[in-house]
Amino acid sequence: QVQVVESGGGLVQAGGSLRLSCAASGSILSIATMGWYRQAPGKQRELVAHITSGGSTNYADSVKGRFTISRDDAKNTVYLQMNSLKPEDTAVYYCNVQLNPSYRNYWGQGTQVTVSS
Repeated sequence: QVQVVESGGGLVQAGGSLRLSCAASGSILSIATMGWYRQAPGKQRELVAHITSGGSTNYADSVKGRFTISRDDAKNTVYLQMNSLKPEDTAVYYCNVQLNPSYRNYWGQGTQVTVSS
């Protein structure tokens, strides 16, 4: 059993910052890729950012320069620092964890981020 739990969402004014955290626990040998996705009302879930076990990162064009993803492998935790937030960043943010050696994916329950104008 693997559990993935996000935290850190909330309501913030445009231009503000939030930091999301996601902790994985349970039967984990090691973690390959960790990522953040988001889904706004009426839209499909989209990749925000992901980070590999080697530390390589990838970001959606819409968040480049504003968001930073990082991970702490000792804590099986991934973070998303979100700066200069915009109303269009409003969405439910989901954490995804891909485990070694199975490459099986696990999702968190999501955390709401609301950015007011």
